[in-house]
Amino acid sequence: MIRRADECKVEYREHMRDGDGVVQITNFVDASELYEKGRLFARLRLEPGSSIGYHVHENDSEIFYILNGQAEYNDNGEIRTVKGGDVTICPEGTGHGIANRSDQVVDVIAVIVYA
Repeated sequence: MIRRADECKVEYREHMRDGDGVVQITNFVDASELYEKGRLFARLRLEPGSSIGYHVHENDSEIFYILNGQAEYNDNGEIRTVKGGDVTICPEGTGHGIANRSDQVVDVIAVIVYA
């Protein structure tokens, strides 16, 4: 099966997890296509000034692959800089958030899997 880019569901979340601005989410698959192993495989687009607020993962974990740009990543309370090519891992029971404080778009591939 092939899913073309224009067939992917795109949504816009304002103040995602109490973050700033709007995050564009391009869902590559529906959660049902993950066979109950996870709930998200998507691209997150953070325009300058937008963010996903800090939150803790319960019963799942999240992996970010930073496609491009540079962002501030809250790694369980520690602020670190991430850029294109970096991978972040937020295991179950820990928290994270991400903020685009630059003047360029930041694109992130996000995968949430159940613990």
